[in-house]
Amino acid sequence: MHIAMLAPIAWRTPPRHYGPWESVASLLTEGLVSRGHDVTLFATADSQTSGTLHAVCPRGYEEDRSLIPKVWECLHISALFEHADSYDLIHNHFDFLPLTYSSMTATPVVTTIHGFSSSGILPVYKKYNGSSFYVSISDADRSPDLDYIQTIHHGIDIRQFNFQPAPDDTLLFFGRIHHDKGAREAIEIARACNKKLIMAGIIQDHAYYDRYVVPHIDNDKVVYIGSVGPVERNRLLGKACALLHPIQFDEPFGLSVIESMACGTPVIAFDRGSMPELIDNSQNGFLVDNVNEAVEAVARIKEIDRSTCRGHVERRFTVARMIDAYIHVYETILQDGSI
Repeated sequence: MHIAMLAPIAWRTPPRHYGPWESVASLLTEGLVSRGHDVTLFATADSQTSGTLHAVCPRGYEEDRSLIPKVWECLHISALFEHADSYDLIHNHFDFLPLTYSSMTATPVVTTIHGFSSSGILPVYKKYNGSSFYVSISDADRSPDLDYIQTIHHGIDIRQFNFQPAPDDTLLFFGRIHHDKGAREAIEIARACNKKLIMAGIIQDHAYYDRYVVPHIDNDKVVYIGSVGPVERNRLLGKACALLHPIQFDEPFGLSVIESMACGTPVIAFDRGSMPELIDNSQNGFLVDNVNEAVEAVARIKEIDRSTCRGHVERRFTVARMIDAYIHVYETILQDGSI
């Protein structure tokens, strides 16, 4: 199978620290190549892959603000579709815009929908619903207006996450500093529990950060360490007694949730979006509805067997399982040509 893998270009593939869509595109590319498939990764020029790299954008536009995103997105996407007939299949991880190029080729296009930024983008997905193949990353994130060939949960390379049976007595917030991710609520939970909170992640909303996070940072009870790379991520996730995930939106997936559990660390998450698909309540974490319930869950955190958290990921969220599922989708499309 000769596959064109279209990654986003906000960040390098794989990302140095943040970049969930780029991370999934990288894991899938490397896994397919390791199984003997011919994969061309369309990504930034500084990306790393064991496949064939095709790049027109020098760096991620979030890492080099001199790059105009729309300019380089157009050049990046068109570079693939100008060669689309060379591939057996195109796998799009770049949201809705590449769909507008898809009628230029007879090569089938599979789009992993990593989430809907708003309902305003649905008209594009609806237009190409009959001619493209959509994969959802959770059942919770499916739109009733679209048809899907399968739901495929993300997988992680579990070798990058060490199991830690003996954590510190600290809580961790690991995600974008933004209202959606509940950074403010994480601070409220930690303060009510009188536990130290370590916060890691990019600042996506600076006004929110200045108003709700900065006043509480004292480098004692609340510590913000910025965005971190894989080595520090592994250490932080493993040494926390729990990951706080008080999301304020219906999250499509949540990579940090399964990464945390891979280290043995249970997750306390607000019961929204895909969380019930990732967390078995009272087994590898707690699903709660508000800050008060989260505080109660922290008090019960030692009831969770950390090896159960690790085993849950090993059974359901490995990169090997994700690759198996995508190969099945590819083969179904190439054999049948229809959903």
